[in-house]
Amino acid sequence: MVGYAQWNYTGMKLRNRKEEAEDQTLSRLKAMKRSKLSGKFVICIRNEECEDLEPRKLYRVLPDEAAAADGYIRVIDESGEDYLYPQDYFLPIELPKAAEKALLSAA
Repeated sequence: MVGYAQWNYTGMKLRNRKEEAEDQTLSRLKAMKRSKLSGKFVICIRNEECEDLEPRKLYRVLPDEAAAADGYIRVIDESGEDYLYPQDYFLPIELPKAAEKALLSAA
């Protein structure tokens, strides 16, 4: 992608449009990651120092925007309680509607 510069008239500082576009893209990607992880289910891919998590197991997610902003996700773990864990311990997963409905009704 070819970048170009443009004058910003509120101080006459030369701006680089390419850098601005990259900054916006990174912000959007981070927001997408947070919103995807705030879906209904995630799969555990790591459990370092977290005995209440089992790798390769599905966990239900509870929305928590404040936690997501800090890089955490709120899940219902093996104890049946909701706790915060690092987001990078999980991957979002989309389930067929029937499977999602069955899991939510079983909870």
